[in-house]
Amino acid sequence: MGVLANQALNYLVSGCVPKRIGNAHPNIVPYQVFPVADGHIIIATGNDSQFAKLCAVLGEPKLPEEPRYRANSDRLQHRAELITHLTSLTLRWKLADLLAKLEAVQVPAGPINPLDQVFTDPQVVHRGMRIDRRSAKAKGGTIPGVRTPIMIGGEPMAAERPSPQLGEHSAEILREIGEA
Repeated sequence: MGVLANQALNYLVSGCVPKRIGNAHPNIVPYQVFPVADGHIIIATGNDSQFAKLCAVLGEPKLPEEPRYRANSDRLQHRAELITHLTSLTLRWKLADLLAKLEAVQVPAGPINPLDQVFTDPQVVHRGMRIDRRSAKAKGGTIPGVRTPIMIGGEPMAAERPSPQLGEHSAEILREIGEA
């Protein structure tokens, strides 16, 4: 429920069950995943100024002046055609090049990494999201895991020990409940 904020609120306000739109934001356009020449990128234009900057980077600085795309409410009504057009533009770019250009003009964007690249992403490494917990029963002595990026009081939220092996604590639990 916690990650349904936009869709749930749209339903509660309108009474209409939202249609599936994949990774796209239901209330902001463009705010979704786009293909590029060598992968995928998420672009999150949260306002009209960012949309104008995106269009300039993509080589179409006049696009935000078109009545169909001037304001987010216009872009919502013309989502399909706009996304089709923007996709034709993003496909001309390599991921790293487009990310660098968008970062330079402060348009929020990020790579969509395949899993074999996720754990080397600088942000994932910086946040310490991969965890390796010592376990005498695991091959190599550790069990890998992923922690939430949430920090509370500056402390990462992660269990101090790995998930138990099947049956690892059975005797302990049975003693506790008086069945052993």
